[in-house]
Amino acid sequence: MVTITPEVLRHLFPPAAQPSEQPPGLAPAGVLLPLFFKAEEPHLLFIQRTFQVKVHRGQIAFPGGVYDPLDGNLLTTALRETDEEIGLQPEVVRVCGALPVVATVTGYWINAFVGLIPYPYDFRVNKSEVQRLLFLPVSGFCPQERWSTGTYRYKGQIVQVCYWRHDDLLIWGATARLLLHFLARLGEHPITDCDT
Repeated sequence: MVTITPEVLRHLFPPAAQPSEQPPGLAPAGVLLPLFFKAEEPHLLFIQRTFQVKVHRGQIAFPGGVYDPLDGNLLTTALRETDEEIGLQPEVVRVCGALPVVATVTGYWINAFVGLIPYPYDFRVNKSEVQRLLFLPVSGFCPQERWSTGTYRYKGQIVQVCYWRHDDLLIWGATARLLLHFLARLGEHPITDCDT
């Protein structure tokens, strides 16, 4: 893995450009991959959703949500939703760039943005949407033995999905695919048989 510094990040991730044309039938969404340094080691912030939300209940994910026409663009969506979910104000996020768009079987067209955030930070968690915050080191996603693939059935469709497991944590589906896109930019390819 390349050594991550704020300066290196600017070269690893392309700027957030106008996304490709949205496929029909998918709802556009924007998510943020909040990246921070703790004891000089890069970490990512995740949320675990509550069981009160409409979709993806209980799952570990990146903060974000569905596009609102008032947002104007999907980066604004990602920053707005992150603020609403965990109280991270948009003005403190230093956006590094974007990841490839991920389409989901559940009907979302996810545009993800990598952003450096301050740490520590006084997060304000929206308890109706977010059960807890998770602060995980990027290095923990590199070991191949923590990754696997499997099938998932959704409304009669069977799709192949990626899984990352460690201790009692499970990250899968679109969030796992975004993680793999992120790791690929760092020169890490812990799993090769997953459709990303």
